[in-house]
Amino acid sequence: MHVPVLAEEICQWLSPKPGGIYVDCTLGVGGTSLKILESSGNNAYILGLDRDPEALAYAEKNLEPYRSQVKLFHGNYSHLVEFAHQAGFERVDGVIFDLGVSSLQLDKPERGFSFASDGPLDMRMNQTQGPTAADLVKVLPEKELADLIFSYGEERFSRRIARAIVEARKTFALDTTQALVAVIKGAVPSSYRKGRIHCATRTFQALRIRVNQELDLLQPALQAAVSLLKEAGRVCVVSFHSLEDRIVKHTFRAMAGKDNPTITILTKKPVTATQQEIQLNSRARSAKLRVAQRVAEGALLS
Repeated sequence: MHVPVLAEEICQWLSPKPGGIYVDCTLGVGGTSLKILESSGNNAYILGLDRDPEALAYAEKNLEPYRSQVKLFHGNYSHLVEFAHQAGFERVDGVIFDLGVSSLQLDKPERGFSFASDGPLDMRMNQTQGPTAADLVKVLPEKELADLIFSYGEERFSRRIARAIVEARKTFALDTTQALVAVIKGAVPSSYRKGRIHCATRTFQALRIRVNQELDLLQPALQAAVSLLKEAGRVCVVSFHSLEDRIVKHTFRAMAGKDNPTITILTKKPVTATQQEIQLNSRARSAKLRVAQRVAEGALLS
């Protein structure tokens, strides 16, 4: 099951209080929300969002002891303000984002997120809508595919991989994870295939980000989260790669700017996991937590 990363640190920054209202924009199976409830003396309220129906079902079971304090919605965080208002919350004390893919999704071959085992090349966090990764691989022109892999995967062999994909799809369908991995392996130098990071990692990341529109939705969601906060409310964001972290950092800086700031940045440098947590959960190695606090309403008017 998915183990939340930096959950202890998130609770330290949020300091959950009895009666506090917290929005978990990436609920997963509810691990972070459970810690927030426990840290509040079991008296906080949670609004949980997730685009993955399977994750929501697990979270509902895990949060069952707090059912009267928890409201769950199927949807992505781009609609967090609407969901909050549906739940009856005009302002909240904290908002949490735990970005990227979860262990629940990675560990199931049928979801198509992982190159470690074979499965359909899907990668949709919400399997009820949108094109799959296989759909993109099937139709995108070579240049667009190369630009996608370079921009979202930061893959230096993006053009070689895109060219190989276009050639391969002329003769067989690239509709499984291992079919795509085989093409990638054939496209890159042998030294790259033997590197520390699997040679398909960056291409899979790029396709996943595009399929789920992860970077497109992030900046407006952060701005919406801040607009929802009470005075001195806090937003905590955990990211797992440089593209996400860069958006969080720049968005926070813009909102904390000299002209009419809406937040104060509390983490001058991102918080990272302890060695102990990394040993227990290798996913924590690349995690970065940034925290910002809503400024006093009066400061907005001054």
